[in-house]
Amino acid sequence: MSTLICDCNRTMPLDATALGNALNEPLTLHSTLCRRDAGAYQQAIKSGDDVVVACTQEKRLFAELGAATEGAVSPIRFVNIRETGGWSRDASQATPKIAALLAAARLPEPEPVSTVTYKSAGRLLIIGPMDQAERAADMVSDVLNVTLFTQGPGRNGASQERRYPVLGGTVKSLTGWLGAFELTWARDNPIDLDLCTRCNACLAACPEGAIGLDYQVDMAKWTTLDSTVQQACVSACTVAGAIDFNRPILLDAEPFDLVLDLRTESAFAQHAPPQGYFRWDGVSLPTLLKLRDMVGEFDKPKFFDYKQSLCAHSRNEVVGCDACIRICSALAISSDKHRQRIEVNPNLCVGCGACTTACPTGALTYATPRASEQGLNFRTLLSTYTKAGGKDAVLLLHSQEAGRDLVDRLGRAAQLKQAHGVPANVIPAGLWHTASTGIDLWLSAIAFGATQVAVLTTQEEAPQYLDGLQAQMDIAQAILTGLGYTGTHLRLIRAETPAALDTALQTLAVQRAAIPRQAARFAVAKEKRSTLDMAIDHLILQAPAAAALPEAIALPAGIPGAGSPFGTLHVDKDACTLCLSCVNACPASALGDNAERPQLRFIEKNCVQCGLCATTCPEDAITLVPRLLLTPERKASRVLNEVQPYQCIRCSKPFGTVKAIEAMLGKLSGHAMFQGAALDRLKMCGDCRVVDLYTSQNESKITEL
Repeated sequence: MSTLICDCNRTMPLDATALGNALNEPLTLHSTLCRRDAGAYQQAIKSGDDVVVACTQEKRLFAELGAATEGAVSPIRFVNIRETGGWSRDASQATPKIAALLAAARLPEPEPVSTVTYKSAGRLLIIGPMDQAERAADMVSDVLNVTLFTQGPGRNGASQERRYPVLGGTVKSLTGWLGAFELTWARDNPIDLDLCTRCNACLAACPEGAIGLDYQVDMAKWTTLDSTVQQACVSACTVAGAIDFNRPILLDAEPFDLVLDLRTESAFAQHAPPQGYFRWDGVSLPTLLKLRDMVGEFDKPKFFDYKQSLCAHSRNEVVGCDACIRICSALAISSDKHRQRIEVNPNLCVGCGACTTACPTGALTYATPRASEQGLNFRTLLSTYTKAGGKDAVLLLHSQEAGRDLVDRLGRAAQLKQAHGVPANVIPAGLWHTASTGIDLWLSAIAFGATQVAVLTTQEEAPQYLDGLQAQMDIAQAILTGLGYTGTHLRLIRAETPAALDTALQTLAVQRAAIPRQAARFAVAKEKRSTLDMAIDHLILQAPAAAALPEAIALPAGIPGAGSPFGTLHVDKDACTLCLSCVNACPASALGDNAERPQLRFIEKNCVQCGLCATTCPEDAITLVPRLLLTPERKASRVLNEVQPYQCIRCSKPFGTVKAIEAMLGKLSGHAMFQGAALDRLKMCGDCRVVDLYTSQNESKITEL
């Protein structure tokens, strides 16, 4: 591994010796690596070892230089140490952070994941007023096959020349995604646009202006006209025969690859519309430029993995946890309770990861990067920071687009003496999306030595993401506070400008929160619950007052649809008949029975508070209690309820519970079919019941019928 650091114009106080000691590699500080010192770069990329270049400003130039270098075979990675720390008023104390960023850049690339493929032949549907729709079509029709759907004439109306196919009527639905949209509409306008020749005779014949230059009848105006006026336009169109008020209304459908929507209201109610669907304000050219490139095959990562065996969504068609469905901003997740599962449409998924954060069981996991890979990144950042002498580390999680741009803008403002910049103890870490990490990784980061974990959000997040992140932070903070870790460890930063971010980061930098006496070294697991167990066990072991911890920590209710990820159950023993319906409904093996005795047993560590047991219970005897039990009993099986077994009146073998049998007898004793011997048979085990029925002289036998 070779690391190349460059400080153009000496704008950063870099200590190459200290950085090299932290990375266990001798480093040379360059001043013009992409120009005068380019020979050092070329020599490094011919070595075959991975090369880390601490400059993102000239990535393109370095790529061109690499392509022109004979024998260049080394993989190249880039890391930003300038805006993230070198350009700050704290730059002289930022060496530990810069070392941490360099160390993280040296980690191996995440393992490849499966992909989702879209195929677009360039069939574009433009929905909107005719003048704007034709204007947009003119700018993309050389590469796209355009069809218009009129939504009125607009200010200027359609052109006299028919340059594009035009559909008219009422849009009923628009569904699908890139390469697979389907428009359904009703042909309910009297003018057939396929027959219309745009001769304008109907417009001239209509005295009330009920026909516009989109060559469609405005039915709101038309209903107020008398039959003579209506007939005038029909008579004016006798040659083409395009106008017919008696034409039956037909539903039609047509596929498209792309959609450009010029209407005020979006065709999709969700925060994240499908890929391939674009809105246009009539001005912004980048939207049209993107459209022009949307022909061919496109791949994206399959952002999630799903294990039905861990899913707590439903059992026996009863819905328990539906947090992923509620939080998804793309409407990519739906319920399939008949099959005891959810369905995730990978074509609609935008990769935010909010569903994996909300999932209490780990049935949904984020795949790019995986939790284990992200955990390694966090541990490397924090351990290297500490090794280099850093203290009070704050991990700032931000998105790769809007979040990173905001951090970069803050760094530039700091270089121009207009802001303080990213503090020396604040370590930025980029995520594909800010909603893709949750309580398991946050608590792991605290266990690894971070005093605070801050999540930077901008305008790109859906409102439910912010609510979900805050709910998870409330749970994690309750755990840390309950364990005696003073201060605030988790924060949700909402900033849209460099000034707002600067203020928030300065507040973070001066606040202190207690951390474990010794940093953890465990590897984050792929399984969410395993990671939570390791993080919590370490935090309990290293708690400031480990000898005086409470028995349990009360937790907030948690994310809507899922609740708290930890908790116990309160069973009303007077109401519970020990029917064990809850055991069959539990998806996490938290509830169990005893083959030897009528018992309801419970392992609190496994409980995900999905509520399936409480919803299934016919006696409403179960109540969820969110908490984190700190004693060893959290991992042990314990009895929640135990009742006396009911013994068969014939052979004395136990076959049920006293409560259950007595409840059944009470309900059936007045029924005509359960009188006398028939009622007594309900008090027998299955074997004795058959024997008694067969040997009874008073019962009719099938051979006698």
